[in-house]
Amino acid sequence: MNEKASVLLIYTGGTIGMIENPETGALESFNFDHLIENVPELKKLGHTISTIQFDPPIDSSDMNPALWNEVVRIVEENYDYFDGFVILHGTDTMAYTASALSFMLENLAKPVIFTGSQLPVGVLRTDGKENLITAIEIAAAKDENGDPVVPEVSILFESLLMRGNRTKKVNAENFNAFASPNYPPLAQVGIHIKYDRHIIHQPDKSKDLCTHYLMDSNVVVFKIFPGMTPQMVNAILNIPGLKAVILETFGAGNAMTKQWFTNALKSAVDRGIVIINISQCLSGSVHMGLYETGNQLMLAGVVSGFDMTVEAALTKVMLILGHDHPVEKVKELMCTPLAGEMITEPIKE
Repeated sequence: MNEKASVLLIYTGGTIGMIENPETGALESFNFDHLIENVPELKKLGHTISTIQFDPPIDSSDMNPALWNEVVRIVEENYDYFDGFVILHGTDTMAYTASALSFMLENLAKPVIFTGSQLPVGVLRTDGKENLITAIEIAAAKDENGDPVVPEVSILFESLLMRGNRTKKVNAENFNAFASPNYPPLAQVGIHIKYDRHIIHQPDKSKDLCTHYLMDSNVVVFKIFPGMTPQMVNAILNIPGLKAVILETFGAGNAMTKQWFTNALKSAVDRGIVIINISQCLSGSVHMGLYETGNQLMLAGVVSGFDMTVEAALTKVMLILGHDHPVEKVKELMCTPLAGEMITEPIKE
């Protein structure tokens, strides 16, 4: 069924697209028009693979909302012509871009698979070839009804396929660079690709793809720590033009109970700044009513981000703010799952 599936490969930049210059020994971006020459194993998949590459390629550290828009535009313009999309991206900000696209591509009904590598394709021990081949295979996969198996934005890395807005980069040196701490993998890759179909998002077939391009970057990520001073906190909360704060708190959403700190947060909320509480912990959820310290934040007007990653919370609020909603609507949407990015049920004790 998948022999003639068509996949669009979008190379934004990153380690995976590098190859060694035989004359100088330097790593350079290779031309993806000659992809089959560099990865001849792709012929065995039997799919039609087309490529688009950023010129020049972007180091993922330089990713920003304008470049997210460019990726979304490419997907939108080619949406009707391909069965799936594979986006090659540097690992450092891949979780941010995947999270952003999960919100920007509303009603997505086709696979958009991000992947990359820790070693360039042109290096002998590269993890890039396996990641690339597997990502293309998943992007082309159809079920028994001819529908895409994974119609959502995801990240394929090493042996796991993970929901894009649930991922974090957790390792700078090992091949298993990404984790999905609060949501199980959509598929595990071994001798066979084992899909966990009941947790994969299924689109509403009565709705068309709706793309969003408006993003507002007047947001800050504020990680609290022991020893913060009023001057530090007030400097952050009084940044000119600030509209939202991703507040990274301790444990299940706790912070200091000093009155000056609570007052500073309440003052910011009263000025219309939206403050979203997420945990510094790798896994687990915010539950502000669990302890007195978290309850104080709730009374100050801070809203729960539940079990969202910082990448998901940041890109989600940027998109919501970009649509110029009233503050109360922004708060409501931040507490509402839009693309499987969080679970809002209370913690079971």
